[in-house]
Amino acid sequence: MLKIKWLLLILSICCMMSCSKEDDMELVADIPGLGGDTWKPGPLDKYLYDTLTVPFNIAVKYKWDQFEFEVNKTLVPPKEEKIIPAIDAIRKVWINPYIAEADSLFFIKYCPKFLILSGSASWNSNGTITLGTAEGGRKVVLYVLNEFRIKGMPGYKFSDSSTVKQMFHVIEHEFGHILHQNIMYPVEYKRINPGLYTGNWNNISDAEANRDGFVTAYAMSGFDDDFVEMIAIMLVEGKSGFDKIVNSIPAGSSVNGTSQAAAKAYLRAKEAMVVNYFNKVWNIDFYSLQSRTRTEIEKLLY
Repeated sequence: MLKIKWLLLILSICCMMSCSKEDDMELVADIPGLGGDTWKPGPLDKYLYDTLTVPFNIAVKYKWDQFEFEVNKTLVPPKEEKIIPAIDAIRKVWINPYIAEADSLFFIKYCPKFLILSGSASWNSNGTITLGTAEGGRKVVLYVLNEFRIKGMPGYKFSDSSTVKQMFHVIEHEFGHILHQNIMYPVEYKRINPGLYTGNWNNISDAEANRDGFVTAYAMSGFDDDFVEMIAIMLVEGKSGFDKIVNSIPAGSSVNGTSQAAAKAYLRAKEAMVVNYFNKVWNIDFYSLQSRTRTEIEKLLY
């Protein structure tokens, strides 16, 4: 009798496990984005393939896949009508200037191989927003694609300059990380204003950060982000825009005691190191790259 009871128990458990497995398989299969979903390639897919995959071996993922992002974040997919204008702008503002100043082999070697697109921003628990991320120099995730306001079709000129510049800021920032992760910037850069980096950067305004010799508040988060924030701001704002940031620092000391003269000197020292790094390490005339990049951005703005 005892043997019969154990046999029935084992059969019951096996049956439950089988049902559970089948239920799990049905659950995965029925939720879009969790694997197995396919679609017939259309004009958008052909455009992305011809524009980025064929010449640069860059794949663009715009169909929704939660596992490309942090699973604890609430995000939405990009609107497909936003994708071609955004990618066209990226090609003009980021890709073409680098190829013109270096060459296509340089860009193909160091560019990320995957662009992952999200329609919304990624909000963090401390109230900050993640607008882009890079993973090992291979993948760059771009957020907030749905915020682009597009006018003048065709031509894809953008009416919201801050949103447009934000996208290029993210791309230049992440590409700057890829470059210094391959060949590090001079260690002297870390000695310019080392005691002023802080994990509390999100409670500091850009204007306050400028008064301590940082180009943005996020630059205060650490050495590497300081370096690539300099690259991004200098490229996106152009020389006159960067000069305006430096020259607009008011007289008087910052909350950390940095004087106006010292803050300006810090930013000019960082500018010189960025320019020298691009010249010596990558054989790129940074000021020429800066001019090309800013010119293309201005063409896109109303």
